[in-house]
Amino acid sequence: MPLNALIIFVKNPIEGKVKTRLAKTVGHTRAVEVYRELLDYTRDITDALSASDLRRTVYYGDFVNEDDLWNGYDKALQTEGDLGLRMQEAFREQFAAGAGRVVIIGSDCLDLQVAHLQQAFDTLLTTEVVLGPSTDGGYYLLGMTRLHETLFEEMPWSQPELLEQTISRLQQHGIRYQLLDTLSDIDEWDDYLQAKERLLNRP
Repeated sequence: MPLNALIIFVKNPIEGKVKTRLAKTVGHTRAVEVYRELLDYTRDITDALSASDLRRTVYYGDFVNEDDLWNGYDKALQTEGDLGLRMQEAFREQFAAGAGRVVIIGSDCLDLQVAHLQQAFDTLLTTEVVLGPSTDGGYYLLGMTRLHETLFEEMPWSQPELLEQTISRLQQHGIRYQLLDTLSDIDEWDDYLQAKERLLNRP
């Protein structure tokens, strides 16, 4: 049976390079602290995803850190190019390495839970693509059972119409898909404060 692959896209936590929109409110030092918290949270939920046939690979934005919180995971470097090309090549690598279901997430979402990840893999048993919509009009998760290059070509990355155009592309090509719960990514300081409050009140 083909294994499952979880791709985690991260940035190296370098001051001035992460959470720059959030930094406009609280400064770059605090922004890095927030990003490290997001990385820790993402590590915790991906650790808790139980599957004997799951390969977890962290794809770094700047350089592969050989000794960090991701020790024990496979590690790789994102390719050059825009976000679409970088994601496409990560999917291509995982499918080429024998994966049958591949899911990608980032490290910007305190609302993401283990159940969402499990649901994504389960959904791919009966459909071709799964998307986790985010409140900013993009998506926090994408999964597929084979590489659909059309989802990465000439798309409005980091723009509020990304999800809408992705769904339109899926429909144009007759690709079966399902949507998960809509969650909130953390871009601004208010996003972080609201996500922390929801986290504290989570059952």
